[in-house]
Amino acid sequence: MSKHQTDLIMCRKQPGIAIGRVCEKCDGKCVVCDSHVRPATIVRICDECNYGAFQGKCLVCGGSGIADAYYCKECTILEKDRDGCPKIVNIGSAKTDLFYERKKYGFKPRN
Repeated sequence: MSKHQTDLIMCRKQPGIAIGRVCEKCDGKCVVCDSHVRPATIVRICDECNYGAFQGKCLVCGGSGIADAYYCKECTILEKDRDGCPKIVNIGSAKTDLFYERKKYGFKPRN
């Protein structure tokens, strides 16, 4: 998701021993480049991103994590797996703007 939406900010702190998780809709994607091919290296996240309510959550969207997250082979070769914790810490201004636009006009979320 971070490749396609430039306003998303990653944590980038020193990773610890915790393994990153992804939800059902993000499963199989590289957390850096959104590639669906050749998962190679398991994702490690920092201790702050795996503490309390954030434990076991999806790295990309924040849903409940069901599978381990992986970097693709290309990101491993380019050493993007060494840039730090890849957890997205903000939801982006586009989603925030959509939330407030819906609130302003009184649209209710679908169930």
